[in-house]
Amino acid sequence: MTERKRIDSWLSDMDGVLVHEGLPVPGADEFIKRLAESGKPFRVLTNNSIYTPRDLSVRLRAAGLNVPPESIWTSALATAQFLHDQRPGGSAYVIGEAGLTTALHEVGYILTDLDPDYVVLGETRTYSFTQLTRAIRLIESGARFIATNPDPVGPSNEGSLPACGAVAAMITKATGVEPYFVGKPNPRMMRSALNEIEGHSETTAMIGDRMDTDVVSGMEAGLYTVLVLTGVTQRDQVDRYPYRPSLVVESVADLIDLI
Repeated sequence: MTERKRIDSWLSDMDGVLVHEGLPVPGADEFIKRLAESGKPFRVLTNNSIYTPRDLSVRLRAAGLNVPPESIWTSALATAQFLHDQRPGGSAYVIGEAGLTTALHEVGYILTDLDPDYVVLGETRTYSFTQLTRAIRLIESGARFIATNPDPVGPSNEGSLPACGAVAAMITKATGVEPYFVGKPNPRMMRSALNEIEGHSETTAMIGDRMDTDVVSGMEAGLYTVLVLTGVTQRDQVDRYPYRPSLVVESVADLIDLI
């Protein structure tokens, strides 16, 4: 593991780090409380584009974690910021829910199916054949293809659900056009969150539970990376990857004294 640098700001994944299957990870409440008391800037990150930060704040509160909406950064917000930077005041045909449509409206985007600049794909629980057909035809007509995240499946109480990455693959198969994914493991997700807190990569830690999304994107963004073992990647899997986190701990409870 690499020598620990001074940490002045924190980024943390949500699922598998702070909550697991809707329940708080032991120590997560104290970790969030200590962060808030420290005054150090932080953001909770998620690739889930369904919910707005306000929605997610309420869901976290129900799990006993007090995270204000302004401290949550989603792939929908990162996508909206990316499009605003690329083509301010543009237009998009959107397949997604309130988290994505609200973020795009807030940066001044027009949502339309009439000759849009972009087709933007996010997570939704109601993918429809009609929407997908329209997206395919718009991309064939020249619309640029953006997707919030590459996750192929998402969890539910009944089992796995097809997620953004799987649906994007179907559109790509039909059009031959690959999307640009904004969310993790794209390091842009980390950099956009850093910009929000005016942080510096040299003194910011990224906490995640997955080597293939959280750790790799944090590493590529130049952050101090922390892998917690309360989610997807387990200790015996770490050495399978050609890169390593800066630190491996059992849970965020082990990080409280570092704040």
